[in-house]
This record gives sequence, structure tokens and C-alpha cells, in this order.
Amino acid sequence: MVMELFSFLRKFLPPKRPVAAPRQPPPKHLADFLEREGDKWRKAVRAAQSGPEILLASSVGGHAAVRELDMVLAIALTLRGARVSFLLCDGALTACEQCTFKMFKSPWQFVEAGPSNHCQACFGAGDSTYGALGLPVLKYSDFLTKGDKKSASRLAQKTPMADIPDFKFRGLSAGEHAAAGALRFFARGDLSQEETAEPVLRRYFEASLLTAMAMGRLLASRSFRCLSFHHGIYIPQGIIGEVARQSGVRIANWVVAYRKQRFIFSHGDTYHHTLVDEPVGTWDSISWTEKIQQQAMEYLKSRWQGSQDWIYFHENPTEDIERIRQELHFEKSQPSILLLTNVIWDAQLHYRANAFLNMLDWIEQTIRYFSKRPDLNLIIRVHPAEIRGGIPSRQLMAEEIARLFPALPENIRIIGPEKDVSTYALALDCDTAIIYGTKTGVELTSIGIPVIVAGEAWIRNKGLTDDATSPESYFRLLDALPKLQRLPEVTKMRALKYAYHFFFRRMIPLRVVEQIPKTKRPFTMVADSLESFSDKADPGLGVICRGIIEGAPFVYRAEDEAENMAAAAPQPA
Repeated sequence: MVMELFSFLRKFLPPKRPVAAPRQPPPKHLADFLEREGDKWRKAVRAAQSGPEILLASSVGGHAAVRELDMVLAIALTLRGARVSFLLCDGALTACEQCTFKMFKSPWQFVEAGPSNHCQACFGAGDSTYGALGLPVLKYSDFLTKGDKKSASRLAQKTPMADIPDFKFRGLSAGEHAAAGALRFFARGDLSQEETAEPVLRRYFEASLLTAMAMGRLLASRSFRCLSFHHGIYIPQGIIGEVARQSGVRIANWVVAYRKQRFIFSHGDTYHHTLVDEPVGTWDSISWTEKIQQQAMEYLKSRWQGSQDWIYFHENPTEDIERIRQELHFEKSQPSILLLTNVIWDAQLHYRANAFLNMLDWIEQTIRYFSKRPDLNLIIRVHPAEIRGGIPSRQLMAEEIARLFPALPENIRIIGPEKDVSTYALALDCDTAIIYGTKTGVELTSIGIPVIVAGEAWIRNKGLTDDATSPESYFRLLDALPKLQRLPEVTKMRALKYAYHFFFRRMIPLRVVEQIPKTKRPFTMVADSLESFSDKADPGLGVICRGIIEGAPFVYRAEDEAENMAAAAPQPA
């Protein structure tokens, strides 16, 4: 019935045309910068015309963080001799990662018209920013034919819904990224409860196919040395990455990091994948000093309150463990195991290392296991981003658990996402932590807490955790609980070294951006002159540009900076 109505409505919709809007004035901070540096900037653009071609392909002009960083990258890369272009969707796609459930009065509005009511503002914001720099802005519609659009629409409508998530188009995982996009739209981990699930998924599938067609034609017509774009998953970025890899074009994906003024860049794929597989040799050979160790420990302690981060979920979490125990109604008479969840819908991609079908499968089987282990307490800490994140989840873990287990065993407790409870204080009171994909495993191992990994957490494969590769291996690890001891000192120190690498070296600092309180922009460019973009003025920016242009590692050698600061400090008489 739903699909018949969707097909009926589409007959009466006007054909989707590219957005054609007059270019808006550039943002004031960019206009002011160009007014000061205009002559030097235009000279730099001319000088870079024979340089290696770089495409900034994030595609979504309405994403404020993407606009700001792409603007910074464009200036920095151009000054280093690269010929930079931008790629923007101009309303050609039937769905994209800018679309979320909360943007529409009802999902039927999205089913009927897609993102079209938002396309002009989205494209205009990117076009006004990028266009002001005088660099080429490529548009999706320039690389799509009428035949492409008919073919994508026909394939999106005729493919059985159940076949879409695994659908391969020209060897590309078009269905996987479409499914991830639809889950993100609904902010759910599955689509079974959504009346409009099928037409929404088909919109994302059609957009995925259109992206594949446009990117295939674009990359066949130009010789880009590298494509840089944010995240590397969802629609359209996930498919951009697929086409680039298939075409042999290098990729540099990025994401805003937790620490203030820092970003994670990765070669070849989304950081969700690359950090799991990062070679141990990348960080295990750091020359460790007392100064670096102190720096790492101070930052990790700051994570309890998020005082050095621009992404955090609690300002003043409760650290009083006695009070936490009282709320849980647990006596300290037997060991407790801490289980940390993720947001159910986030980054729903295939990971070959996962021991379970998905996180809910893992949760269900884990609870069933602990229901037969009355000698252990299980504390389930639901991720606070379920309600405090940028896209609040519409599928809540506590509700899913209640559906599966109307009455939990006496030895199992849930701490909801709304509770201002310190996860770190809670972990210190537990014997072992079990995680699926949370980044918290990096921190817990560094303070000596044993960690069992069941999913795609970045701490996997580092020789620091017990990593499950199948349900059988997972339950064998649970059978060995409780540990009744902390990690050996040598393992704890290696974990601290990895934490330093993760938070100080992989999270690359940029001095040319700053967070602006009480604005819609999460951060903004702050540059007095073109010199602000030099390696000397902003070493982290130099690391990023060398990575994009030359393929150098996206690793900021923070240990050198720490040692230089220590050497420059006044020595006691």
C-alpha cells in the first residue's frame, strides 16, 4: 500500500531540476579576509593552475562545519600549489545526509518531495562561500544525463526492498550506504517500525545510484590526485568514496574530533574503518617521556568533565560512587561488569570483525548470558548521545531492552542516557568493561581496566583488549570473568601510549579555526593573513596538506612539540 501511494504521488510531482539561485554574498568573515588579502590570494590562485588537482567533494553546502573546514583547506592547499575545486549537490539528488526526520513535518513530506524545499538554501550557502574564493565549483547536475535519472529511478523502484542493503551497482556498495542513510534519517537502528521506511529507503537508494553515476562521469573526465571530503559514509559521501577507490583516486576523509580545534583525517576510507586497522607500529614506537606521560594523563582526566573538548555530553557528571551504587540498588558484595552501548543508528556499516549481527543482537545475547550468571552484576550504561547528540535517537536502548526483557534479572541494571553519571567513575568501580564500538575503550585501558571488545571499537587489534571474533569466542571471554585484577602495568602503559597517539597525534590541531560560542557555526576560520595558513603558523595544517597532496601520514607529532616546550622551559638554578 505504501509503495503504491508513493508511486502514485511521484506521477504528479514536477521533474526535479537543479537549483538555480542567484549567488548570495559570502560570509562576512570570509569577505573581510578577502578584502584584506584579495590581491595576494588571486595571485596564489593563478600560480596554482598548473598544480596537482584536488577535489573537495563533501557536496553539502548546508553543513556549517564542512563549509568552514573546506574553506580553510582550499586556501591552505592553494597556497601550497594545489589546483583546488569544490563539488556541490545542486538539488540533483533525491536524498542526502542533510535530511533528517526532524527537518520535516512528517516523513510523508520527505517521501513526496525529498529534500527539494531545502536544496536552494543548502546549495546557496556552499556556493556563496566557495564561489567567493574564485575557485571552480562543480555541480552534480553537470555530470548527470536524463538517461541517468531515468535509469536510477527505474532501478530504485523495481529492486525488492529486502535486496537493497546488499545491492551492488557497478561493483559499488550502493545499497549499504543507502540503508545507512535511511537509518540516519529515521535515527533508528532498523526500519521495521516505520510506515514510510520503504519509500524513504528507495529515495536514498536512488540518490546513491545518481551519486555513483555522477562521480563515475566526473572522475573519468578529470585527473584528480586526491578527493577530500568529510566522514566517508552515508549519502552521498559513502558512494563518492566507493567510486574513487574503484577509480584508483586517493581519498582523504575527515571528521571533527572531540578535542577543541582538532580533526581526524584518514587515508583511503572513513576513520570508522581505518582506525580499527591502524598498524601498531604507527604508535608503539613513540619515544616515551615523563613529560608526554603527564600530558596524556592530564588530558584523559579532563575527559571526565570534557573541559578540553568541544564535543562532550555531561558538564558536571556525578562521580560519587557510593551515591551511584545507591541509585542502582547494588551492594558491593560481588563483582560488577560494565557494558557500554553506542547510539543504535550511528554508522551502521559492515565490519568484518563484528562478532554479532548488530549491537542489539549483542545486547540481547549478553543479557541472556548474564541472567545465568547471578555471581556477577551487569551494569548497562546507555550512551548519553542518544538524547544529547546532534540527532537524538528515535530508537532508545532502554526501550529495546524492555521489549526483549519485560523483567530484568536482579543482577542487571540500566543507567539511562539522561543520567548525569560519570562513566569513568563507574568503570573504576567495576571489574571489567564490555564494549561494542565506543571510543571509551581507549581511555579505560589506559587506566588499567580490562576491556572485552565485541564490535568495531578503535581499541580493537592493538594488543590491549580481549577481542571477540565470533559469538563462541565472546562467550568464552565472558566465562573467564571476573578478572579480579587490573591490567598489568606494561599493558596499561602501552594503552596510555595508544591513548596519547589517538588524542594527541591522530587528532590534528588547527590554529586557524576557533569555536564561536552561541552561534550556529560549531567553529569558524580565524585568520589575519595568508601567512596564518603556513606550516610555521599552523603546523597541524601543514600535516593535513601534506597528507592530501603527497599522501603523507595524517599523524601530528605532538611528542616533538611537547619535548620542544620542555626544552624551552626555564631550568631551576
